[in-house]
Amino acid sequence: MFSNFQNHIVSRFPFLAEKKLFLAVSGGLDSMVLLHLLKKLPYEIAVLHCNFQLRGLESFGDQEFIKNYCKQNNIPFFTTQFDTKAFAEDYKLSTQVAARELRYSWFYELLEEENFDYILTAHHADDNLETFIINLTRGTGLEGLTGIPEQNDKIIRPLLPFSREEILKYAEENNIEWREDSSNASNKYLRNKIRHDLVPILKEINPNFLNAFQKTQSYLQESQEMTEDASIMVYQQVAKEDGEDIHFDLNQLKKLPNYKSYLYQWLNEFGFTAWNDIYDLVNGQSGKQVLSEEFRLLKNRETLILSPISYEPNDEEFEINKEDTEVNFPLNLKLCQVDDITIDSNKAIFVDAEKIQFPLILRRWNEGDVFQPFGMQGKSKKVSKLFKDEKLSLIEKEKTWILCSDNQIVWVVGIRQDERFKIENTTNNILKIELQ
Repeated sequence: MFSNFQNHIVSRFPFLAEKKLFLAVSGGLDSMVLLHLLKKLPYEIAVLHCNFQLRGLESFGDQEFIKNYCKQNNIPFFTTQFDTKAFAEDYKLSTQVAARELRYSWFYELLEEENFDYILTAHHADDNLETFIINLTRGTGLEGLTGIPEQNDKIIRPLLPFSREEILKYAEENNIEWREDSSNASNKYLRNKIRHDLVPILKEINPNFLNAFQKTQSYLQESQEMTEDASIMVYQQVAKEDGEDIHFDLNQLKKLPNYKSYLYQWLNEFGFTAWNDIYDLVNGQSGKQVLSEEFRLLKNRETLILSPISYEPNDEEFEINKEDTEVNFPLNLKLCQVDDITIDSNKAIFVDAEKIQFPLILRRWNEGDVFQPFGMQGKSKKVSKLFKDEKLSLIEKEKTWILCSDNQIVWVVGIRQDERFKIENTTNNILKIELQ
C-alpha cells in the first residue's frame, strides 16, 4: 500500500511538496495509518486533534495517546477541547454536525495562525460509499452523488482511493497501534447502520462492489464536470452581472427545456433551499422574492435579480456641510461652484446655491416622500410613483438615496432633480452636485 499511496499523492497532489501540512488525527485506525504513511515521506507535518468530550474518559485517552505518539516521533502536536453537546444545543444542531462545525472552524483558524498550507484528513473509499448512500437516501442531485471530493479548498483527502480493508491490512503488517471509538459499534447513527448492515450485503452480492462503485463515482464526476461546463456557457447567454447583483433574462431562460437544472446549478452556492418557490418565480408575479440567509432572488418583470441582502439601517442620515467639496460615504458626491450648465446625464444636477440650506441631508427614501419633478412646475409627485414610472426593481428602490435641504427633496439621486431648486435667469451662484 505504501508504494501505491506514494505514487498517488505525488501524481495527484504534486503541489504539496515543500508545503506545511496539518494532519487531522482522531487516534483511530484510518488517521493513524495516514500519519504513519506521511511520516515516511519527505513532508513537513504537524498533527491536529480535537477532543469533543463526547465519550468521557475515553476521549481524553485518545488525546493522551496521540500526544504521546507525537512526542515519541518528534511531531508537532496541536489539540483543543470542545463542549460539543452544549454547542449543539445552543445552535440547534445534531451532535455530528456540531462536531464538524467546531472541527473545521478550528482547523482554518490554525492554518492562518501557524502559517500552514493544507489540512489532510483520512477519509477513504468506504467513507465515500457511506456518504453516497446517505445522500441517496435523503434525496440529492448529481453533486451529492459524486461523493467526498479529493480536495475542497485547503482540505485534502489522500486516502480516498484506498479501502478500509487495505488500511487495516497495512496497519497490521506495520504493527500500528490505534484507538477504537466505542461509538462506532453503535447503530445509533445512520452512518453506522449503513456501515454495519447495508454495505456488507452489497459486498456479499458483489465481492468487487467497492471497485465497481469507484468506477461509477468516476463516471458521475465526469458527468458533473460536463454539467458545470454547460452551465458556464449558458450562464454567459442568460446572466448579466451588475456590481454585486446578477440579472437573469427570463426570456432567454425559458427557452431552455431544462432551465430548472440551470437555476439550481447557478443558485445552489448562495444558500437557497426553497427550490420549488424559486422555480415558481420564473412564471410568478413581478415583485415576488425568495430569500436565503444572505441573498435574495427577486422577480422583476422579465428578469430574476440575485442580490445580497442589505442590513444597512434605512433611517440613517448623513450630513453634507457647506464647506464640503467631496463626500465619500455612503455615496461618492462632488460639490463645486460653476459658471454655466452642461447637463449630459442624470449623474449631476445644477441648483441655485441660494435656495438650499446647509447642512444637506443624504438619506434613504421613505414611503410617502413627495417632491416636484424637474420640468413639472407646481406639480407634486410621490417618489414611489417615480420609481414605478422608471420601472425600478425592489432592489434598485432600496439602493436609492434622497438629497434633502430643510426637509425638502433636492434630488432623487441619479434619477430626477426637484423643480424648486433649479437655476433661474436671476441665479447668481450655481452649485453642481455630481454623483461620481
